[in-house]
Amino acid sequence: MELQSPSRALLEADNLTKRYEDGQLALDHVNFAVAAGEIYAMLGGNGAGKTTTINLFLNFIEPTEGEARVDGIVTHRDPLAAKKKLAYVSENVMLYPNFTALQNLDFFARLGGRTDYSKDAYRDVLLRVGLQEEAHGRRLKGFSKGMRQKCGIAIAILKDAPAILLDEPTSGLDPKAAYEFIGLLDSLRGEGKAILMSTHDIFRARDVANTIGIMNQGKLVMQRSKQDLAGEDLEKVYVEYMAGYMDRETETV
Repeated sequence: MELQSPSRALLEADNLTKRYEDGQLALDHVNFAVAAGEIYAMLGGNGAGKTTTINLFLNFIEPTEGEARVDGIVTHRDPLAAKKKLAYVSENVMLYPNFTALQNLDFFARLGGRTDYSKDAYRDVLLRVGLQEEAHGRRLKGFSKGMRQKCGIAIAILKDAPAILLDEPTSGLDPKAAYEFIGLLDSLRGEGKAILMSTHDIFRARDVANTIGIMNQGKLVMQRSKQDLAGEDLEKVYVEYMAGYMDRETETV
C-alpha cells in the first residue's frame, strides 16, 4: 500500500513574537502551520493578537523574534516574494468607491500583473462570491459593507495565490451571505488553498475549519483539530480555555 505524503505547510508561524516600543507584548512565541487544502481559524477577543499575526505574515510589521513563512519564504526577509504567494481580505475592504465592481476587479487584477482576464471571467467570479449580476456595473459607493466584502473576496480569488489571509471575513455579511461564504471557503480548500482566518465567529469557525486556535493576550492558549473537537461544544471550550488562562495569569501576579 503506497503511503501518501502529507501536504506541505504553506503558512508557518515559528516562535512568532511581537513586542512594541512601548513594551507591549502583542504576540508571544506563537507556533502553528497551515497546509495546502486546510483552513485554520484563529478565535479570540479584541487585542488577542489575531490581527497582529496576520500583519506579520503580510510584513506590515516586523517580528521581534521568530518568523512568519509563506511557502518557505520568510516574510520580513523577502516580503515581495512572500506577498506574491498571498491573497488578503481585510475586515474593512478598501476599494475605489467611484469604480464599478467590474472596474475594481480589472484594476486590481492588472495591478497584480494579470492582464489575461476577460469581462466574462470577472462576472463569473463575482457570481461565485454571491454578488448579483445587476450590481456588477454599479459604483461601489452605493454598496453595503457585505457587498464590498464580496468584491474583496473576488479580487483575492483572481490573484490565484496558494495562501489566503482573511481578517474577520464574515463581518458585515447577513446570515445567508455568511452561509454562502463558508461554502466558498470549502471550495477554495478543495482547490488546495491554505487559508488562515481570524474571526470572532465561533459557529462559522466550527463549521469550516480543519484546525481551531484560541488566542488571548498574544498567546496561543489552545490549538485543536476539528476531529479532536468532534462532539464538544466549541463555545463552552472557548470560555473554559479563556477562563483557565486568566486564572493562571492571576496566580502569577
